[in-house]
Amino acid sequence: MATDTPLEQLRTVLGGTARALSGEGEAELSFTSDAPNQSGRSIRVPMPSRTLPAEQVAEARGFADGFALRIKHHDSAIHNRGAPVEPVARAVFDAIETARVEALGSRGFAGIADNLDHSLGVRLRSDPITRARNREEVPLSTAVGLMVRERLTGREAPASVALGMALVREWIEARAGSDLDSLALAIDDQKVFASLAAKLLQDLDLVEGEMVPDESDEGGGEDEGTDEQEQPGDEEGDSEASEGDGQVEARGEQSDSDQSEDGEQSQSEAMEDGDGEPGDDGEDGMQPVRPNRPWGDMPPQFEYRPYTTQFDEVIAATELCDTEELDRLRSYLDQQLVHLQSAVTKLANRLQRRLMAQQNRSWDFDQEEGILDAARLARVIVNPMLSLSYKSERDTEFKDTVVTLLIDNSGSMRGRPISIAAISADIMARTLERVGVKTEILGFTTRAWKGGQSREKWLAEGRPAQPGRLNDVRHIVYKQADEPWRRAKKSLGLMMREGLLKENIDGEALLWAHSRLIARHEDRKILMVISDGAPVDDSTLSVNSGSYLERHLRQVIGWIEGRSPVELVAIGIGHDVTRYYQRAVTIMDAEQLAGTMVEQLAALFDTE
Repeated sequence: MATDTPLEQLRTVLGGTARALSGEGEAELSFTSDAPNQSGRSIRVPMPSRTLPAEQVAEARGFADGFALRIKHHDSAIHNRGAPVEPVARAVFDAIETARVEALGSRGFAGIADNLDHSLGVRLRSDPITRARNREEVPLSTAVGLMVRERLTGREAPASVALGMALVREWIEARAGSDLDSLALAIDDQKVFASLAAKLLQDLDLVEGEMVPDESDEGGGEDEGTDEQEQPGDEEGDSEASEGDGQVEARGEQSDSDQSEDGEQSQSEAMEDGDGEPGDDGEDGMQPVRPNRPWGDMPPQFEYRPYTTQFDEVIAATELCDTEELDRLRSYLDQQLVHLQSAVTKLANRLQRRLMAQQNRSWDFDQEEGILDAARLARVIVNPMLSLSYKSERDTEFKDTVVTLLIDNSGSMRGRPISIAAISADIMARTLERVGVKTEILGFTTRAWKGGQSREKWLAEGRPAQPGRLNDVRHIVYKQADEPWRRAKKSLGLMMREGLLKENIDGEALLWAHSRLIARHEDRKILMVISDGAPVDDSTLSVNSGSYLERHLRQVIGWIEGRSPVELVAIGIGHDVTRYYQRAVTIMDAEQLAGTMVEQLAALFDTE
């Protein structure tokens, strides 16, 4: 134990606590940089940074306690038999069960209750309820879950959601107030509790007809062996279905898709009418099933996966075309650069001066020790009674820094936008190199339109439902961080190549760029994303939900902004990216890109 790092010691303590709370001696706890989750005896909680900030430790403890209580008090067989198939109703049903488990497990344990409150507060930070302006924007799963929590524990909802709760509280109370009251009477009996929750869903018009389980329950909800009918091959009973907040969503969507012989048409037709371009509706429109069901009403633990990674590639720009063509493309880019050279160079020089000013050496004078201050020797000669004067160099506050520019190489960037992006990246790389800031330039697109070899594999294997990402991603390295600009300048010309720009899967590209940054040794890491729209891949969206790629992008951004040491900033060209990123700016004209990049980088270096 003495040789363990503080992070490992924390994991050991959390694991021991989880085993004690769950009563499961084989429970295992680990840290994850992805969404926290629990499957069977395996618990994965958010990984704190190495310095173990108190807030991040409390968050990890909250998730660990919640998952441990779920192992102890939750029967996945009973839960799945009573759960509705419709996604929003399922999300509300799961939220009600989560409130029961946490209320039951925290009774008489103030410390556990505080930990659960902290993890709840973390989850609510990114929930649409915190920024809802009308009833339609409030996720019902969040609102109902919080109201059930109030009834079961007596704890009020956090202040951050007070306005959102006020928009729907009266409506929910009028329709299902008596149902909420009755839930507290059945908190110790999951089967009865599930039946009452089902009635609540009916009273809120989230399901049609009678859905309270009758015949299926006669088989004995206490016997976990019956769960094998729903989860073939699952030896642990509640494996893969025990996490009501997240993994059950995949089961609901699977059941939905099974009603159609063609998985490709069943999802795309269901989503086409309500998706489209979000526009002024913000996050509305991503869940078209019912007017009061926004995108954020889906369970938070969204599980994203590629159908196959066999055909994906990470490739250097120099490998995508021969040297002669690369010279020609670079020459074309230089011609485009002539018209912007003067304006962009002025902006770059301004950034360079600001960075160099932060790196200037400074001295503390009249010190008792250090380097002899030769400038003040004269006064000692004039008056030998005076002592010698020393000076010492003050440590600069400018951190060793690396910047990654991640450029959208999708077809919608074709023409002026991609030219400006390449030119701006070229100028930024040169400028930052002069002041000792390493710069990496990356691009992302797909290898083919509408699926490529991944889709062919999916078709050959019988079109399995809910395949996940269904295209071959292509991640391009234009310039490595340690590579000097003069060696990489030709590579940037590749962005001018006809046929390179195809579709964009932003979430995976962000994770890729982020992983490269995390592996770097620099103290400060900055990731700047340049894009002109939401992620789009026709092949993937035709056989999954219409918000599949966008939801994954939001999940990735939320994790990087909330958990990672990487500083994330985005620039949208003609598209509002502020609804995705906390630190973002949107420009309507590609000509503004260079100036905006300079301003954003300067602002990052001006503030800690």
